[in-house]
Amino acid sequence: MEALWGTIVNVLAVAAGSLAGIILPRMSGGMRAVIMQGLGLAIVFLGFSMGLKSEKFLLVIMSLVIGGVIGELLKIDLMLDALGARLESIVKKISPNKQKKNNIAEGFVTATLVFCVGAMAILGAIESGLKGDHTILYTKSMLDGISSIVFASTLGIGVIFSAVPLLLYQGGIALGAQFITSFMSASELNAVITEVSAVGGVLIAGIGINVLRLKKINVVNLLPSVFIIAGLALLNARFGFL
Repeated sequence: MEALWGTIVNVLAVAAGSLAGIILPRMSGGMRAVIMQGLGLAIVFLGFSMGLKSEKFLLVIMSLVIGGVIGELLKIDLMLDALGARLESIVKKISPNKQKKNNIAEGFVTATLVFCVGAMAILGAIESGLKGDHTILYTKSMLDGISSIVFASTLGIGVIFSAVPLLLYQGGIALGAQFITSFMSASELNAVITEVSAVGGVLIAGIGINVLRLKKINVVNLLPSVFIIAGLALLNARFGFL
């Protein structure tokens, strides 16, 4: 339970922020646009800053290509959209009038990607699992809480459902951290974290571009690249092929 405490706080922050965003008075169209533009720019900047920390960028490129092919073959975007649509239909049955105009699928998918893909999610969960140190996840909780207020006020109640994959994702990393590190040296672990964070940064930048509505990037189908880069980085650290 101790290893999951940071993740639990993060999940509660997202849920509370989502509820606040729904309950608080609706923002004007202009205010929503400005806030979303500012948030989009910040997300793009964060993504670039993370991606540039890669020490083996060729591995990042390889993982994005391989992961994109896998994601497209599996049609991960369609699976997530179907799940979001299912949640939308359930909520509309409960409260058809209030939720009629909310795009729950978009809110669920967007918030899930923003909250789950990133250096803080990975590093924070690992720190929680290995050392019982939740400082990173506490900081992430504050950021996610603020973001969820903005997302929920603009994208609707679908944002609150992102707390479920967030719990599974970060909780799984925290619980598996000690087991995984038994197969890696400290240098190998650092290499994996660095490159996974870099790929996460590229995906975060893609999310920011989507938020800014500059171009629609299918970030969902690129998600397998996070796992591909972990394997490639470990192999490279162990055998030095690049």
